[in-house]
Amino acid sequence: MREYKIATVPGDGIGPEVIAEGIKVMRSASDARDISIEFDNFPFGAEHYMKTGETISEKSLDELKDFDAMYFGAIGDPRVPTGVLEGGILLKLRFHFDQYVNLRPVKLYEGVQCPLAGKSAKDVDFYVVRENTEDFYVGLGGRTTMRGEEFEFRLSSGIGRGTLYSMKTSEATDEEAFQIGVLTKRGCRRIMTYAFELAKKKGRTLVTSVDKANVINMYALWRDTFGEVSRHYPGIQTEFSFVDAICMWFVKNPEHYQVVVAPNLFGDVITDLGAMIQGGMGLAPGANINPEGISMFEPIHGSAPKYRGLNVVNPIASILAGKMMLEFLAERHDDRRMYEAASLVELSTAEILREGRVRTKDIGGSSSTSQVGDAIVKRISERSS
Repeated sequence: MREYKIATVPGDGIGPEVIAEGIKVMRSASDARDISIEFDNFPFGAEHYMKTGETISEKSLDELKDFDAMYFGAIGDPRVPTGVLEGGILLKLRFHFDQYVNLRPVKLYEGVQCPLAGKSAKDVDFYVVRENTEDFYVGLGGRTTMRGEEFEFRLSSGIGRGTLYSMKTSEATDEEAFQIGVLTKRGCRRIMTYAFELAKKKGRTLVTSVDKANVINMYALWRDTFGEVSRHYPGIQTEFSFVDAICMWFVKNPEHYQVVVAPNLFGDVITDLGAMIQGGMGLAPGANINPEGISMFEPIHGSAPKYRGLNVVNPIASILAGKMMLEFLAERHDDRRMYEAASLVELSTAEILREGRVRTKDIGGSSSTSQVGDAIVKRISERSS
């Protein structure tokens, strides 16, 4: 019997609480299908950074290569300046392991109220495929300070590389900031191919491309590449949408969408909108995928430090991220039992949501974080007996 090794990174705030429930549920489903999963904890986060001054060491990155997948909680702590942990941990993992696909299922489950009037579970069920390693997240940017005829120039290149050039002069008279976005043909082609292949696998017939090519010139490359890739999938319809327009149409007609592919920045924005359409951040899982390497699965919400330790937050996003991980491993290793375990997690979670007796405050209930996890574990047991 194959043993799966999962690296867990609970992180900060509510991260450890939701990850604990996800592990509990995955253990239950894997045990029910006689699958061996070992979870090893890594301490990356605010506490580790404040003790050691380190986000992730090269040694830790090397150790992670031996795992089948990563299960990530949340990072962010008011004691650490914004961007230090996000860039030094989350983005570093994505870039180091070339997790170029950010996959976000946007699905409204029965029993969960949609904030859109008149919309129900049959209207909200699509995927956003976000490019995860290019665009405006490559870390090329800086600030210029003008002092008459003299100036100071600071350029940051890459995550955490710091200042490349600085000339200090007299008192500042004005200041500018800039950020450079980068798209490559290879990067566009591979994320678009993934989106079309996902559509084929899931039986979807429409792929929507998102950009802002009318005002940002570099997205012409995105559009051209989308047209080239789409020609290899004649059975799938295609369309273009500007990012501002798709925000409007997500709200007006979410039932129109099946698979949406977007550059990094726009994908980041529209997936938060998608989370609210499906009932809130507590229900929104995500995956950072390298189809040929190690991938990372996480709820898309933040660390919410004010709720830390209160046992009140919704763990379902984390539990469904675990389901995505089991499904990914099943496909990678052609493991039928792992497919069954993933299905057990989703079906049991969907039933608990539909019944509505056990749910956290964010979706209209009063149950605790652990009570939700316990209810799903119990349902898995009942379905397996």
